[in-house]
Parts: sequence; C-alpha cells; structure tokens
Amino acid sequence: MNDHHRADFSVKPTLVGENVILRPFLLDEDAETIRTFLQDPEIGRLTGSDSGPSDPEPWDDKAEQQMRSWYGTRNEQPDRLDLAVVDRATGACVGEVVLNRWDSANRSCNFRILLAPSGQNRGLGTEALRLIVGYGFEQLGLHRISLGMFAFNPRARRSYEKAGFVAEGVLRDSLCYDGEWVDEVVMSILAPEWQRHRGHPELV
Repeated sequence: MNDHHRADFSVKPTLVGENVILRPFLLDEDAETIRTFLQDPEIGRLTGSDSGPSDPEPWDDKAEQQMRSWYGTRNEQPDRLDLAVVDRATGACVGEVVLNRWDSANRSCNFRILLAPSGQNRGLGTEALRLIVGYGFEQLGLHRISLGMFAFNPRARRSYEKAGFVAEGVLRDSLCYDGEWVDEVVMSILAPEWQRHRGHPELV
C-alpha cells in the first residue's frame, strides 16, 4: 500500500475535540502563552531544552524577535505540522503539538507536545495527542509516529501509553541535566495499531 503521496503537510488543519481545539498559530493571540512556556524552567527540564537550573534568561527584544520569527512562520512549513492547543473552556492557547522530522520514503514522523501550566493535569494533553496522531495516520497516511521522552518524566509516559504509544528502547545517558545523566525512552505507535484502537488501547 503505497499512499505516502497523501501526506500534505502544507495543509494546516483545525482539529476539534471535546475539550481542546488544535489550530494553526495566531501569533497575536497566542504570544502570551508561548512566552510563558518558553520561559518555564520545568518545561525546559522535561523537554531537555536546557541543561540545568540556572537564572532564567531575561525576556528581551532578541527573545521576542526569535519567538515571533519562529511561530510566525510555522503555518508556511511544507514538511511539518505545528498546531496550537486551545482550551475550549477558555478559548486560550495552552500549548503546542508538532509532527516533524518527516521521512516521506518511510512514512514516518516524530511527535512532540508541550503544555503550559494552565493546560496541564486536565487530560487536555492526551486528547490533543489523540487528535494529531489520528490526523497523522488517517489524513497524512503516515505509518509510524515516534517520540523520545526523558526518564524523569513518568507522567508523560503514562499519557503516551494511554494513547497507544509503545516503549521500544532506551537511549542511555542521552541528556546531561544539572550534572546528572538521564536516559531517553523511545516510543512509537504504528498505523495498524491506531486502526485497531484509535488511541484507546484499553478498549481493545
């Protein structure tokens, strides 16, 4: 079944769930939340984007410019999908979901998700995850979606497993955080698995 020509990442959909909406970024509306999560030290730790606790960098013109040029161009990217996670209860952006590192020959993508504190602990992440993974398999014709998560983030692992991701292996000492080595767990979900349980493996 060779249908990878279906993958059109230039289309930026709006995906509506029960509690979240995934939509293209609207920079003026979303900038405040984006600033919040880019400066959150706990998010930096869990995503491995910083290497240890330090004095937070001041948010200056340069940081603002970098943020605006990155998020302002996400909707034009032809080979990846970046969507804002919007809390339907408030209409506010609470994070982002991303399908990137698209490998068209092997119909695979990497996945990542990031939620600001205002979007955490309410099941929004799991719902956002199911929405974008479903879109990846059903609309983009992907075969495999994978992710890496650090061993000190068991909550994320539970959320991924709940949506049907399977742990594949461990990249040992993949991150040095605050002088400590941390393993990275590689997880993935495949199209036939998604077809079977649609992100609810507990029902199968």
